[in-house]
Amino acid sequence: MADVARLAEVGKQTVSNALNNPELLRPETLARVNAAIKELGYRPHTAARSLRRRESRTLGYALERSVAGRSNAVYDRFLHALAAAAGYRLMVFSVGSREEEIERYDELLRERAVDAFVLDRTSEDDPRHRWLHDRSVPFVAFGRSWSGDDFGDWVDVDGAVGIEVATEHLISAGHRRIGLLGWPAGSGTGDDRTTGWRRTMERHGLPVRGLHETALPEAARQAADTLLSRDVTAIVAVSDALALSAYDALRDRGLRPGADVAVTGFDNSPFTELLDPALTSVEQPLEQVAEECVRMLRARIADPLLPYEHRLLPPGLVVRASSGPTAVDAPAST
Repeated sequence: MADVARLAEVGKQTVSNALNNPELLRPETLARVNAAIKELGYRPHTAARSLRRRESRTLGYALERSVAGRSNAVYDRFLHALAAAAGYRLMVFSVGSREEEIERYDELLRERAVDAFVLDRTSEDDPRHRWLHDRSVPFVAFGRSWSGDDFGDWVDVDGAVGIEVATEHLISAGHRRIGLLGWPAGSGTGDDRTTGWRRTMERHGLPVRGLHETALPEAARQAADTLLSRDVTAIVAVSDALALSAYDALRDRGLRPGADVAVTGFDNSPFTELLDPALTSVEQPLEQVAEECVRMLRARIADPLLPYEHRLLPPGLVVRASSGPTAVDAPAST
């Protein structure tokens, strides 16, 4: 570190900041220190730093055990993006419930095995936020807290905007009877996405009554069939798994997605390109989510008294063959 400081013409504390808290340095100073680090091939001794600072340089991440009928593809992608962005080690552990997850938090903290946690799958009245907050444990969540007690830093993707973009895409193609296939009420994420569909339809003066069906995965095929019986020309699904159910319901009727009825999904899961036809789907910027999570955690570890930070990121739409055909319907009244 002393050699790096001499070459960069800075103090050793500046080199330490460049490694641990780069946001504290001016860009030109950081660039000079990084150039010296690269030239000298300097690598900090992680174990020694951890012992001295009583830090593990490790983030804890709970991976929920797979649930039948549900895809974990989004969280798998997020985990890979987080590992690439972290600059910390990741300790991944499997849990089956919120209670078990909190028990593991307590165990890992007592063992000084982690410095902070990354949460996902947030829900209303999520007990993890308050538990970590009350113990002054640094954490960041991928997902809003969805409750009045807004503890902690979080990064989320604006699901309402994502569904709004998908619905606008279908309206621009001439669709007027656009059904929504969603999750049962009470899910913060699902309710948020439903809001995007309703807001867009009402803005265009299009009908929403009777065009919103909700279901758990095992009943989604029947819910999609109910929408088809109401003469929708397009279905917006709040997940790719629900969009698959819409495909099944269409084929049960001898219809083809994208040719007879348009279908869109959400998450742009790896299988969407492999479907026939390929599925139009909302894309979450998971790499950016992971980078923001790590940035917030670094800032929180450096200064635990910082105000909580919340960041809502816009998604995009990947257009494929399933969002055809172009419909030419007369505008329907509400």
